[in-house]
Amino acid sequence: MADPVSAAAAVGWAMKAAGWVASPIISELYKKASSLLSFDASQKLKELEPKILLLQRVMEIVEESPYRPRLQQLFNDLKSAFYEAEDILDDVEYYLLEKQIQDDYLKLEVAAPRRNKNHVKKLLTSAMKKCNFLKDQECGMSKIELKQSLEKIEKVINDACGFFEQMNLPNKSNTNLSKPANSRGAVTTARPPSLVIGRDKDCDNIVAMLHDNEEDAQPNTNRAQCYSVIGIHGIGGSGKSTLSQLVCAREQKDGHFNLVMWVHVSQDFSVDTIFGQMSEAASRTPCPQFNNLDTLQTNLEKVLHGKRFLLVLDDVWYNNRDVRQYEKLQQILSPLNAGEPGSKVLVTSRTKDALIALGAAEQRCIPMSVLGEDVFLKLFKHYAFHNVCVAADDRIRLEDIATQIAKKLKGSPLAAKIVGGQLRMRPNIDYWRSSRDGNHLDDTMGALWWSYQHLDEQVRRCFAYCSIFPRRRLLRQDELVKLWAAEGFARSSNEGKDSEDVCQGYFDELVSASFLQHKVEFHTGRKDTYIVHDLLLDLADKVAGSDCFKIENRWKRRGDSLIMEGGHEKEVPLDARHFYLQTYDSELITEKICKLDKLRTLIIDGVDVTKPVEDKVVKSLFVRLKKLRVLIIPVYNDQGTFSVPECIGQLRHLRL
Repeated sequence: MADPVSAAAAVGWAMKAAGWVASPIISELYKKASSLLSFDASQKLKELEPKILLLQRVMEIVEESPYRPRLQQLFNDLKSAFYEAEDILDDVEYYLLEKQIQDDYLKLEVAAPRRNKNHVKKLLTSAMKKCNFLKDQECGMSKIELKQSLEKIEKVINDACGFFEQMNLPNKSNTNLSKPANSRGAVTTARPPSLVIGRDKDCDNIVAMLHDNEEDAQPNTNRAQCYSVIGIHGIGGSGKSTLSQLVCAREQKDGHFNLVMWVHVSQDFSVDTIFGQMSEAASRTPCPQFNNLDTLQTNLEKVLHGKRFLLVLDDVWYNNRDVRQYEKLQQILSPLNAGEPGSKVLVTSRTKDALIALGAAEQRCIPMSVLGEDVFLKLFKHYAFHNVCVAADDRIRLEDIATQIAKKLKGSPLAAKIVGGQLRMRPNIDYWRSSRDGNHLDDTMGALWWSYQHLDEQVRRCFAYCSIFPRRRLLRQDELVKLWAAEGFARSSNEGKDSEDVCQGYFDELVSASFLQHKVEFHTGRKDTYIVHDLLLDLADKVAGSDCFKIENRWKRRGDSLIMEGGHEKEVPLDARHFYLQTYDSELITEKICKLDKLRTLIIDGVDVTKPVEDKVVKSLFVRLKKLRVLIIPVYNDQGTFSVPECIGQLRHLRL
């Protein structure tokens, strides 16, 4: 069996992404094309469905194939053709909307009293002039383009199937080639209650260390500190963040510390961002905008002055060969001496080296303990059986199967949560047996991938979209639902159902399956916020491929590539469709982003108050990115207003 982590980088992962690209889009085309076009498109699409299924199945067995480059190109061609058809379909529907408005205009003109007709006509004529409506010939062109696009899809799929016939594929059982079982009863959206099992002793030990009053000093330095460092290390998904959250919650109740701060440290973090988060966590108010790092540090020292604090630095990444990264970690610690003696820093990381780099003594580097077999089984059964109602005999058999599945999960709490959630939604004995007998659950990433495959197609598409956001970014429920609806992800057999209601259902399923995990916003106490676990975000990144791209923190240019803070080199994929930019940068937008003519989403999360958004940059976006469906830009100026340029009328796909 291929190593799941290696397979993640292989084309098989990307090809399986066709499950969320191809199937939902072809069903939408199947439903609408025949009513929009004069040729028999629906029959052609119906004939393509089994070929698409063959394409998806074959991709699952060619991850190690020498034909991989050719297969990758076929997949890219197929994905591009589907997206193109989706955009053209949107154009045609835009035309139909125009026709509807024109018809309503005529009805109003006929129905209006004679004395009001001129007034009504003037209003409607003015409104229609302000819109950039498609003309009849433009709609005709769109229909021709849609027909050509469907023919392109047909050609790509037929080419792929012909190519597969020439390949000497290994023999696989029907079981391995079959689609994931989807034998559900009623899908529950009940969210398992927050529960931590088997970590009470670990929590007690860490709290005892936090309350230790010994005179601590940082290793390898003569200068005594007002704080000491304690660290937790372990593999991804082992429960480090959960344990530190448990400790943090207890300390907030106990009142031993004047301040309790929680900060997530990303792989490519910037010191000023961390200082800002620390300041907000300490003061419970938004951090003021400062122009330089020294001012940020001075402000943070004022907040910490005279207070005994607990600072949790969660998920610290560290490479002991990276001198710059070490220097940044030391910078994070520099304002902390403003606090009172007895303050503590609790660090979580996948490596012990990170803890030592931040000053933890060897005896204060705590490895995550492995849950005992009985404790882990209890945790797994909690997620697998919560609120499940089955007959007593079936319950006994499911309990037995669950015990066998739990042994395959190698004690990973994250795998227990994700796999248990999938089983809970399908309390079917045959389904559980099939899950037990497969080889997908033998490691954490394999278990996550297995669980992803069992989500509904549109739900998979929504999950992959989450890869556009940075690690540990808090995602608001209403934000995600509105974004998915604007992207056109909603698919429902109920034509009259509101798209946001449909997407709310997708959201509930991701929460129920633990792909989105509830997390109260630490600074504000806001409760409708969620995060994607790091390993799940890794999975989303693989599934989304080049469709989603994000740029966090600082960057600089090297030729056509961007160098992220930390030295990671990235090239902006020309076929990117969803783009996240942490901070507005006019050069990056005009030089890079405006060239992405397939872009559907542009989210700019923040703006430096000293470098406001320029009208000419916004106008350039409107003129050049004509396929945009979502555009988010925080605009600040002296007047507190922003004038939308007239060229916004060119964005026919933009959702309001």
